[in-house]
Amino acid sequence: MEILYKSTRGNNETVTASKAILQGLSADGGLFVPTQIPSLDMDMETLAKMTYQEVAYEVMSRFLTDFTKEELQDCIEKAYDEKFDTRDIAPIVKADGTYYLELFHGATIAFKDMALSILPHLMTTAARKNQVKNDIVILTATSGDTGKAALAGFADVPGTKIIVFYPKDGVSPIQEKQMVTQKGSNTYVVALEGNFDDAQTGVKQMFNDAELAEELLQAGCQFSSANSINIGRLVPQVVYYVYAYASLVKNKEIEPQETVNVVVPTGNFGNILAAYYAKQMGVPIDKLICASNENKVLYDFFTTGTYDRNREFILTSSPSMDILISSNLERLIYHLTGDDSEQNRAFMDALSKDGKYTITDAMKTKLADFYGNYAGEEETAQTIRRIYETAGYIIDTHTAVAASVYQKYKRDMRDDKKTLLASTASPFKFTRSVMNAIDHSYDEMTDFELVDELAKIARVKVPQAIEDIRSAPVLHDTVVEKDEMKGIVRKILGI
Repeated sequence: MEILYKSTRGNNETVTASKAILQGLSADGGLFVPTQIPSLDMDMETLAKMTYQEVAYEVMSRFLTDFTKEELQDCIEKAYDEKFDTRDIAPIVKADGTYYLELFHGATIAFKDMALSILPHLMTTAARKNQVKNDIVILTATSGDTGKAALAGFADVPGTKIIVFYPKDGVSPIQEKQMVTQKGSNTYVVALEGNFDDAQTGVKQMFNDAELAEELLQAGCQFSSANSINIGRLVPQVVYYVYAYASLVKNKEIEPQETVNVVVPTGNFGNILAAYYAKQMGVPIDKLICASNENKVLYDFFTTGTYDRNREFILTSSPSMDILISSNLERLIYHLTGDDSEQNRAFMDALSKDGKYTITDAMKTKLADFYGNYAGEEETAQTIRRIYETAGYIIDTHTAVAASVYQKYKRDMRDDKKTLLASTASPFKFTRSVMNAIDHSYDEMTDFELVDELAKIARVKVPQAIEDIRSAPVLHDTVVEKDEMKGIVRKILGI
């Protein structure tokens, strides 16, 4: 069955998966969605016998139907290799009565590696399939993790350049060091005097700038995106929810077809949308528990049906979730309208103009799959400390937000169903926040002293991603204001 893609804001025009991946964002400003969610149509006992790479093929081949078997398997083999420090790729750890799906065993120790390890290969394959001769310029905004994972994935990939914007004071010291020390003749990192939403808005404006697009074409370039607005980012994320469920079956933690809940810490909504797509494919998932930090725009949406970004932007210890414009929510809104692009466009226009929109009562009834809540800074720290003291397991701040929200879910809903929790980053990526949560006596240590102490108390090896940046020189030191983003892109590309 062929799966095509259409815009959440467009008419009924469709494109192939490879063209959707190449474009990243539709020309009308919408996001590409599949014309239908394919069925998994395989029993879990069969999937349970497969490797991560084999499950990846079964899932992705159903979405990316214009890729040949050989093309897709080649992309998968290049992506999920020794870059990951565990053969399982996405192992599950049982702790504190929950199944933690560890998505941080890739090159940059965050869940973005799961998709950004394969996106460059999907994109270059898509370019060949569509006879694209231009250089692909990856233009992306990051709240911390996407930037480094994208840089690592695209570094020195022929026919590509990558420009990453990040909020100067909105990422952790380790996240920033990872980005500004990135090697690669085609990599460019720019700090922005603003927050993540400023960076994301600026990037979207450049994607929709017809004059800039023409200048790029004259220079032999074209934009694409590595953010989760790119369907080539989202589809690989569906894989690990399918694999995780199959792993629980394999390890006899659940019976085949037994329903489980899934908890996801999210700001941009892409990671939990992937779980929603996995459920639509047929994975027996019951509740999708959406965990927010103090920037609780998603919690408020699930509680009231109104999405309102008109509020204070709060810098937290879980910076990858410090987001007020959750771009991937648009895909869910589109599905809630019954795939009505005109109605969806009206919501998005209202968001752009007024900063908010309210969905209809009929759409609210379709949110029954979801539960939303949030965790404050002190709750997050207490959760890290509690799980370390009671289970000897150390989690990062984002995972702690999810673990805290899960406790609220169990209290509110009285549901003890077995639950999978997406652990989205290594605690080594947010060492100071994690160690301060465990014991404030660590305040005087340097960042890398804290790294060594964390390894000691967790009884684990320091990840190679951290070792690599201990003494690495800063290679990127450009800082710009919001209104200078287009100018610096022109300068980088020589146009």
